[in-house]
Amino acid sequence: MTGMTAGDADPGPRRGSARIRISDNTDSRSYDALIDGHIAATIVYEHAGSGRIVFTHTIVEPQFRGQGVGTALTQGALDDVRAKGLTLTNFCDFVARYIQTHPEYLDLLDPQHPGPVLGKQS
Repeated sequence: MTGMTAGDADPGPRRGSARIRISDNTDSRSYDALIDGHIAATIVYEHAGSGRIVFTHTIVEPQFRGQGVGTALTQGALDDVRAKGLTLTNFCDFVARYIQTHPEYLDLLDPQHPGPVLGKQS
């Protein structure tokens, strides 16, 4: 498992007094948001070749919903995709809405296989 902490330059996203740690769990093919060592949210992915990652869905545990955990996870995962030089095919509505409101991540979408993006009609 490769660990990264959301917000390395500052204290990072918090839920109450707990720090949210974002981790790329390559064994389970997921990005995980960990709070106090427990998985609070997950983005499930698949690799499509060596240069593209496919986000399939996001799960936020009920007790962590509405507290910014999914948002912190999405930002951390997208930042990691960028750092690794990958393109993204996205099938997750939560991630699509995040990208729609954070257009600085639009360039990550694979031009040939972007996946369904909210607000775009074929």
